[in-house]
Amino acid sequence: MSPVKNSPSQKSAVQSADSLALLQAAADAAAALVPATSPLSATPAPPGVVPPPDATAVVVSVVGAVSAELALVAADAVVEAVEAGAAAGAPIALTDALTPALSAAADALGPGAVEPARTEQVADVVGADTQVFQLHAAPAEDAASPEGTGAAWFTVRLRGQQVKTPEPEQPTAQGVPTPRRGQGASITVLYDVEMTLTAELGRTRLPLRQVLDLAPGAVLELDRTAGSPADVMVNGRLIARGEIVVVDEDYGLRVTEIVAGSEGQGQ
Repeated sequence: MSPVKNSPSQKSAVQSADSLALLQAAADAAAALVPATSPLSATPAPPGVVPPPDATAVVVSVVGAVSAELALVAADAVVEAVEAGAAAGAPIALTDALTPALSAAADALGPGAVEPARTEQVADVVGADTQVFQLHAAPAEDAASPEGTGAAWFTVRLRGQQVKTPEPEQPTAQGVPTPRRGQGASITVLYDVEMTLTAELGRTRLPLRQVLDLAPGAVLELDRTAGSPADVMVNGRLIARGEIVVVDEDYGLRVTEIVAGSEGQGQ
């Protein structure tokens, strides 16, 4: 898949160093989870270089601290890696294969709600206000070449105001922070947004070979002891811990601890 050079007017609307650093962090998070035969790195695409407009992009919309539209466009290397997994007995759609990378990029932008992934044409996703990154394997010097296709493309189109460093809350005379103007009104628009809540008993890591060999009766050892609390996750972010209970023959979870923001973000 060859890149397309648009006119010189095709430039990102995101100019500040803080904004670019945040978007670079999102691109790096996506690159780390894009299926490929070797690790990928993300570099801003040269001015005017974008994916082919008729290519298919996997897109998610993010509403939160930074509202944006994130997209991944897979080149041949990624498509081949996904197809290789399917041939090995683990069939997966390209949308499902790229969703974890997009979720990681959304987490890098800050707290918010992520809509389910969808597919669109690049022409409907990439515009003059879009920041485009090329995802390349080493060597890094090839990443900035307009002629290189790379393994994938990652794009960010911000919605509304540009990325800004959050303003510190102003304490009152009693030491109680005063809400920033518009803070209460802005959060209410999210009250009806549905989010997926997941109770996680534990995790383990297995090579693909063992995953493909799984069969009924197999026992997987998790990373925590019996009786340990389960993690409560929202869009992959830890928010609480609790104990598993039974409610009318259904499993439930009794919350025993609310996780502080800094600890939850480290998961």
